[in-house]
Amino acid sequence: YKQSITPHTSGTTSRVLSECELYMPKYDNDADMKSVKEIFERQTSRRFEEYEERMITQRQKYKEQRDKDIQKIIHKDKMEKNIAEKIEKGCLRCGCGLGGVAAGVGIFGALGTYGWKIAATAMAYETAKQAGIQAGIDAAIAKIKTTRIFQGLSEIKWLDYINESNYSTISGIVEAIQTVRDAMSTNGEMSQPISRALERVRNGISTSSDYFIGPVVKAANNTTVATTESAKTAKLGEVTTASSNAYSAIGYSVTVILIIVLVMIIIYLILRYRRKKKMKKKLQ
Repeated sequence: YKQSITPHTSGTTSRVLSECELYMPKYDNDADMKSVKEIFERQTSRRFEEYEERMITQRQKYKEQRDKDIQKIIHKDKMEKNIAEKIEKGCLRCGCGLGGVAAGVGIFGALGTYGWKIAATAMAYETAKQAGIQAGIDAAIAKIKTTRIFQGLSEIKWLDYINESNYSTISGIVEAIQTVRDAMSTNGEMSQPISRALERVRNGISTSSDYFIGPVVKAANNTTVATTESAKTAKLGEVTTASSNAYSAIGYSVTVILIIVLVMIIIYLILRYRRKKKMKKKLQ
């Protein structure tokens, strides 16, 4: 037995047409449809071109506006940076300048006050010395007027003859008395009572000048020393008070200036920190 194999062949033919095969020949051959397609394509192309032109214009406007905004931001940042830097530098320069001023005030003010104190002390000594001399002259004249041997000579202007050069020594007083006698004799002012009194004085001091003139000189010298010391103490006290006030004023001034310098430095550091922080934030 031999098996036979019969091939299977379909007996029907497919009549299915694709949509492209069905309509394409019709579209391609239809003149109206071709016209519609061309019009559609032209309008679509034109609209795309118009849209593209509008987009180009809008993009250009946006780009220009963006560039302007960027320039404004950059300009604003530069302005803020410049202002901040100027303020920082101003604070720093001001602080440095005031620091120099404080040092100058402290050094030169102290030196100036010290120099003034030396000059004022010397002047105080000189003033006290002159006050002591004048007081000694007045004391010598007062003692002469109260000494018995000089009675009868009250009309003589002793201040014209007793001075700084002769009031403090016996020989100086004796010389002053001789000058009185010579001057009155020359001027014709010598009256009999004055002549007799001067002769009595001359005889007394010629025999014992220490006895008659010694108390006068002692009173003058004691008064000079006491007055000089008193005046010196008073004047030096004034100088010390004035110099202390000057040193205090200098110290207060330096303190105030240093406080201002410290404030300026603190402001500088704060501004610098804020600027750096702002720049760091922008970079992020």
